[in-house]
Amino acid sequence: MSDLALTILSALDKTGQIVDSRKAFPDVPSEQIQAAVTSLAAKSMVTYKTEEKDLWVLTAEAEDIVANGSHEMRLFEEVVKSLEGLKIADVGKVLGASGKLGQQRAFKNGWVKKDGDKLVKGVEAKPEDTTAEELKTIKETGTLADAKELADLKKRKLVTKTKLISFEIAKGPEFALTIKKLETDLTIDMVQSGAWKTAEFKPYNFAAEGTNPLAGALHPLNKVREEFRQIFFSMGFTEMPTAQYVDSGFWNFDALFVPQQHPARDLQDTFYLKDPVVADEPEDKTYWKNVRAAHEGGAYDSLGYRYPWKAEESKRLVLRTHTTAISGAMLHKLAQDPKPARYFSIDRVFRNEAVDATHLAEFHQVEGVVADYNLTLGDLIGFMERFFAKMGVHELRFKAAYNPYTEPSMEIFGWHQGLGKWVEIGNSGMFRPEMLEAMGLPKDMRVHGWGLSLERPTMIKYGVSNIRELLGHKVSLDFIESNPAVRLDEDLV
Repeated sequence: MSDLALTILSALDKTGQIVDSRKAFPDVPSEQIQAAVTSLAAKSMVTYKTEEKDLWVLTAEAEDIVANGSHEMRLFEEVVKSLEGLKIADVGKVLGASGKLGQQRAFKNGWVKKDGDKLVKGVEAKPEDTTAEELKTIKETGTLADAKELADLKKRKLVTKTKLISFEIAKGPEFALTIKKLETDLTIDMVQSGAWKTAEFKPYNFAAEGTNPLAGALHPLNKVREEFRQIFFSMGFTEMPTAQYVDSGFWNFDALFVPQQHPARDLQDTFYLKDPVVADEPEDKTYWKNVRAAHEGGAYDSLGYRYPWKAEESKRLVLRTHTTAISGAMLHKLAQDPKPARYFSIDRVFRNEAVDATHLAEFHQVEGVVADYNLTLGDLIGFMERFFAKMGVHELRFKAAYNPYTEPSMEIFGWHQGLGKWVEIGNSGMFRPEMLEAMGLPKDMRVHGWGLSLERPTMIKYGVSNIRELLGHKVSLDFIESNPAVRLDEDLV
């Protein structure tokens, strides 16, 4: 690089200014010139400006067309040579792989026409080979005036666009024909000998950017998850242990008063394990019998579902379809010593769903339950308003819904300022007596719960429209590294 830098200085000394580095140094790559002038500019020996413009270059196929004519022209010439016409079956034999393309374009231009199984001339005079002429112009000038024709050549993959970089170079305040070596460090030898007094030091470049640290980065889901955790902790909740992806049908469905004929338990909705196939019965045999009674003949002032409940179906192992299975297990433990409690969980669940822009076969569920005496639906609505207010959502609407294990049940909608409409943000309800009293909880202890996905607020917060760009092999690592810290505010509806 020092030889090139000296060459640049010598050229500047003769001409006073280099207007176009490409013309002055046609055989030197632009990146080498940039490195040389950047080094000289750091020493204030030169100043320079960078100029960029688009340059179109020919592909190998286009170079062949410039030398030998376009595919359509070669076909036309072969048709002219064949006095009786060129058999369509022989086009590939005569022109090879390019014959079919040449035939299509020659038909389009009207140069040839079909006569039975042969191709014959469509025009008397030899047409102008505009494709070859246009490519010659691009080869000489780097562009083409007709934008439509240029776009067509690009579509045919005959030209590609590149950047043409050149530099305008002028003398700097410290211009000289020799390059001084500037000191970069103050050494102990320079201090001891006093050489530092006359030494010239390279100035600090305070505008230079530092190197990016090689560090890990939290996934956006983890950032939003932590915000939710802090909201729950601030409201007195205890986090449930959810590191259990496989559960029995008993805890995932039966304990929650979901009937064994419910569509959610079909193979097209739930993942079942092949090995092992079944789990053991719960240790609490009384609870096992209570759940069976609630389903089969009715109990706890309920008629039940009135069907033959099967223990084998209850013991089938599944990938949990919701974290409510863990909530049920925690409430069963609470029944041993009933007292007011608040639990929450944020973890992964699995559904046998078709993957699209808004659905995955696995996702994260945010769930909270509150157990206390004499709770009402009004308490649930009030609590939802306080909970979502901490997320910056202050306008809520509730719509009656159906859930097998809650009655009454409500869908929760929040007003989204950005979209200008009401958006469903969660589901909620009061857990049914058939579920709670079977566990042994007192009749006057009631539980309300609610849930929402973790992915939806994360997608809204970070402007992700396709969930497959948030999870899976399509995720950009640059997006993971550069996403900002999250704060739950009004845009997180």
